[in-house]
Amino acid sequence: MPGPVLDPGILALLGGGLGLILGSFIGLVADRLPRDEDVIFRPSRCDACGTPLKPWHMIPVLSWLIQRGRAADCGAPLSPRLPAVELAAAALGVWAALHHQGEVWPALATALLGWQLLLIALIDAEHFWLPDLLTWPLALTGLAAAALLAPDTLMERGIGVVAGFVILWAVGWLYACLRRRQGLGGGDPFLFGAAGAWVGWMGLPSVLLWGSAAGLSLVLARVLLRRPVTMSDRLPFGTFLAAGIWLVWLYGPLGL
Repeated sequence: MPGPVLDPGILALLGGGLGLILGSFIGLVADRLPRDEDVIFRPSRCDACGTPLKPWHMIPVLSWLIQRGRAADCGAPLSPRLPAVELAAAALGVWAALHHQGEVWPALATALLGWQLLLIALIDAEHFWLPDLLTWPLALTGLAAAALLAPDTLMERGIGVVAGFVILWAVGWLYACLRRRQGLGGGDPFLFGAAGAWVGWMGLPSVLLWGSAAGLSLVLARVLLRRPVTMSDRLPFGTFLAAGIWLVWLYGPLGL
């Protein structure tokens, strides 16, 4: 649908700024959700000494730089993880704005997808877990984006949701039958179904190819670095699928 258009540079600044703010929230959720802690109402505290953080201690990236990577009260070293997540979220916002050349609604939908995928990828990479609390809303926002931007593709996206879930569930079931152990996490089929909501059923093979290529690249990197690789090693396949969803949404299915 037609919508407002801004100068791409201005929209990129807005997307980057919003990404920095949301990146703080993404980092917080990725930290607390696996521990089943409240992510909305629990005040932020220093991980080292438990002192409540002041608002000026939580300015994205800038606070970490000003404090030179140390806690303001106790001086404990702070992980660079949070500013890295904030910068990644900002980069996704800028990427979305520039890709759509200032078109506000498509850029907003793309940025929303990127921020959701960043959170999902981060949690899966760190905990090998894809919570339904994140994968189901990803499917819903994909269908909402289709309804807003391309209503004629809703049927294709709906088929993609069902096809994505069934295909990856069947692959996991077959692997378990043949190898007598789980090869896919329980959340992977739900994430692949959510992929179908964004890229449609025709984009699913490309998502799978990108995800598999990313996983193989990680294995190859470990081999080149002479780190041991065994058949029992776990890989965060959801993280790789997230990268595939992002690329197919932006650039379309491979070969088309």
